[in-house]
Amino acid sequence: MAVQSYDWALTELVKLHQRQPDLVQSALEKTLREDSALQWSLVVSAYLDEVINLGKAAELLGMHRLELQERFAGLGIPIRVGAATREEAKAEVDALRQWRTIKKTQDKKPHARHRQ
Repeated sequence: MAVQSYDWALTELVKLHQRQPDLVQSALEKTLREDSALQWSLVVSAYLDEVINLGKAAELLGMHRLELQERFAGLGIPIRVGAATREEAKAEVDALRQWRTIKKTQDKKPHARHRQ
C-alpha cells in the first residue's frame, strides 16, 4: 500500500486558520487532547526550535516546569536555563519555591510504591 501524503492538508489548514481560526484551533485542541504522543512531539519540537520556553512547554503538557526539566534531562534534551526577562526570572523563582513545597510534602508521605 502506498504511503499517503497529507502535505496538501497542512497547507490548507494554514489557509483555513486565516479564515476560520476558531474552527482550526478547536480541531487542533481536540486532536492534541486525544493524542498525547502528538502533543508531546509538537511541544518538544517547539521547545527545541526555541518557539516556546520550558515554562510554556510544561504548561502545555500539564506538568510542573521542574518536573519537565527533570524529564528532559533524563531524555538528553538540552535545558535552556536563564531568564530572558525580569518577569521570567520571577516566574522561575516562584516555580522553584512551589516545587520545594511540593517535594517537602511528598517526602513526608509514605510512598505507595514502597508498600507491598
